Amino acid sequence: MKICRYKYEGEAYSGIIEDEMVIEVQGNFYDEILPNDQTYSLAEIDLLPPSNPTKIIAIGINYKVHARHGYTIPDVPLIFLKPPSAVIGHNNNIVFPASSRQVDFEGELGVVIGSKAKNISADEADDYILGYTCANDVTARDIQDKEGHFGRAKGFNTFAPVGPWIETELDPANVLLETYLNGQRKQSSNTSDMAFAVPDIVAFVSEIMTLFPGDIIITGTPDGMGPMSVGDTVEVKIEGIGTLRNTVVGSDDGLESRQEQDEAEHDI
Repeated sequence: MKICRYKYEGEAYSGIIEDEMVIEVQGNFYDEILPNDQTYSLAEIDLLPPSNPTKIIAIGINYKVHARHGYTIPDVPLIFLKPPSAVIGHNNNIVFPASSRQVDFEGELGVVIGSKAKNISADEADDYILGYTCANDVTARDIQDKEGHFGRAKGFNTFAPVGPWIETELDPANVLLETYLNGQRKQSSNTSDMAFAVPDIVAFVSEIMTLFPGDIIITGTPDGMGPMSVGDTVEVKIEGIGTLRNTVVGSDDGLESRQEQDEAEHDI
């Protein structure tokens, strides 16, 4: 089942997607899903980020192919955080910050948490996962290389595109992940190449911090990540989910804050 958050006539709602239509849902996805009789076509609505995370947990160096290209797979998942203010949705703009000279795309599988999780086992992880989405771990690579850590380089507003929706019935162990820049394929891999599988990642993170409904774990990027320029369009396509599409704009053209972009969506 594909579930989404969307905006219609300035108000935010939750919905189920079926055959290019959106069926409105009462409440949210973390309790019982109760569709009503209101429907819209996808063309009538604006998709919002599929959840309101308290945090985005990112995993670094998680594809085995990295080990064949000069990277070392860590003994345990390498984690870092992106702030909620970095989150944008499908068709929203990535803002190229004035303080950077190189901003890269990194297509990734996103895991959306469905219920509060702390100190769970890998065998229990599926019970705490709502579903899966596409993600782009946008990175100011020159800042990362200069500073040697990830906080500023990966934390700018708009640097965590996720969407277009959540697929609740995906098996994440063996799906194709591709990233396209202006229609040209730049990344192509399979989640079966992950060094740490999704259940192990969720369990590991839950030992460190409490996961709350709506939190998103992005699970690492394969080879092929690279720079974007103002005017470029980047698409992350994941088999069984769909396509997340965003365009890069200059800092003078971008929104000043995440909050100004979608104040209404925090009501659901």
